Amino acid sequence: MPSDPNSPEFRRRRFRPIPVRMLVPNMITLLAICAGLTAIRLSTEGRMELAVAAIVFAAILDGIDGRVARMIKGQSKFGAELDSLADFVNFGVAPGLILYFWQLHELNNGGWIAAMVFAISGGLRLARFNASIDDPNKPAFAANYFTGVPAPAGAITVLLPIYLAFLGVPAPPATLTAFYTLLIAFLMVSRLPVFSGKTVKMRVPPEMVLPVFVSVVFFVALLIGYPWHILSAGSVLYLISLPWGWKSYRDEERSLAAKTQDTSAPPPAAAAPYTAPVTDADHDDRPAHLH
Repeated sequence: MPSDPNSPEFRRRRFRPIPVRMLVPNMITLLAICAGLTAIRLSTEGRMELAVAAIVFAAILDGIDGRVARMIKGQSKFGAELDSLADFVNFGVAPGLILYFWQLHELNNGGWIAAMVFAISGGLRLARFNASIDDPNKPAFAANYFTGVPAPAGAITVLLPIYLAFLGVPAPPATLTAFYTLLIAFLMVSRLPVFSGKTVKMRVPPEMVLPVFVSVVFFVALLIGYPWHILSAGSVLYLISLPWGWKSYRDEERSLAAKTQDTSAPPPAAAAPYTAPVTDADHDDRPAHLH
């Protein structure tokens, strides 16, 4: 390879062609960023239904891009960093601003602080996730759990007051909405173990392929026809399931501790061989013929 950086051959070798399979996941991530930014614009214009729909669309794309990357072997460090930035915009900044323009602005600075805390909590949550990916001290079963509520789930659940308002439920006081926003922000940065399902096997038995297709189509149809009902029920069920994930993690932690203790315990000492008790006859000094 020529050493002159100005030579054409050097430039050709330095900028090598990138396979299309490496670009597809990043294009999906960029589309998700566009959805999040559009949600912010729609919220400033007062079109809250479309803004919330854009956040849901971004969450769907976020669940797709990683699986597509693994499926076509298009993972890259650039894609991982871009995905983190997209999550911060889509599930930290955008939901906080939507809540602020919807109701939190009634609290003036207090509502803005609640929106900022939620956005910052989303950024901290993502930073901690990236820093703990290669943690060698994590047990094997911990791969099936998130530490804290993940950012997409936090964004979907924090918008629950808006879903209920779209269903005709009277809007709660702005103070209650701010408290709920701070609660979800706390759950995102907490150490609460949350079941992720990443290690669940995705293979489907042949006899279950058609039922799975029908179930997916039925769910998508429900989401399109009754979006606020499905999102409200899903948010409530997700929050209710959080204690179950914590209990499951603790049970596996205790099981691992018990196994470690059993393997590290010293083996039981071998029993001493039996020896007959010593009697006075054994010390008898008389000749043997007199015994």
